[in-house]
Amino acid sequence: MRRYPAVSGMFYPSDEESLRKEIERCFNHELGPRDSEPAPPEEIIGGVSPHAGYMYSGPVAAHIYNRVREKNPERVVIIGPNHTGWGAAISVYPEGYWVTPLGEIKVSEELSEELSKRASIVTLEEEAHINEHSIEVQLPFLQFLFGNSFEILPICLMFQDLNTSIELGKAISEIIDAESDMVIASSDFSHYEPYEVAVKKDREAINEIMKLDERKFYEVIEGKAISVCGPGAISALMVCSKKLGFDAPNLLKYANSGDVTGNLGEVVGYASISFERKQR
Repeated sequence: MRRYPAVSGMFYPSDEESLRKEIERCFNHELGPRDSEPAPPEEIIGGVSPHAGYMYSGPVAAHIYNRVREKNPERVVIIGPNHTGWGAAISVYPEGYWVTPLGEIKVSEELSEELSKRASIVTLEEEAHINEHSIEVQLPFLQFLFGNSFEILPICLMFQDLNTSIELGKAISEIIDAESDMVIASSDFSHYEPYEVAVKKDREAINEIMKLDERKFYEVIEGKAISVCGPGAISALMVCSKKLGFDAPNLLKYANSGDVTGNLGEVVGYASISFERKQR
């Protein structure tokens, strides 16, 4: 079974050469990481990455991928929100390969089976993933760094309530190896707010992520109408990270579409946040 790209040629280039050049541009962009240092591989479990078109959010996404570039993971769990409304409440792609212009990546059947055993909320199915972009856009960055030697576990969330994200985060922490595996939460932040409003709201949401307080994070985004599209993905990562001892979130970069286009009337917010161990 192969899952072919849904947004190749729209969110990112559809041919290998152009895609590699675009990813290099993201790393070297004025909003990108440029020469920033990576984390020691044993000190980082993963992080939050945006999922808009690369011309908008690619430079911000490059920060988390630069930070994990020495991790060389065996398996990567990628949790993203369901934008299409198709498929199960918590959909895990069961087996096969995901295809991008940079090649094919194998789905970890071992992880998909283990997760379905440990979390009753999970359904093994592919419908939710067919046209969903939030997981797909992370893959070329991973392939650019690590080739196609790693496996993935794609998890697409239609249900993003707090209890679901806590159960999912706990289950993920029980099935992965923190030394050799990685977790990416795919999410954008404020949607279609004026520039200054988005910056203020997103800062409040990110503050709770920095405190590793998933309950307060939900209170803030719900109470202040902050349109984070992947709160369940972020919270599951927070729970998983705490369980595994990666208790030091690090805001690597925040920007929004207005910083790229100059259109400040309606922007979408993007953040790269790593989850690392505290320096002892």
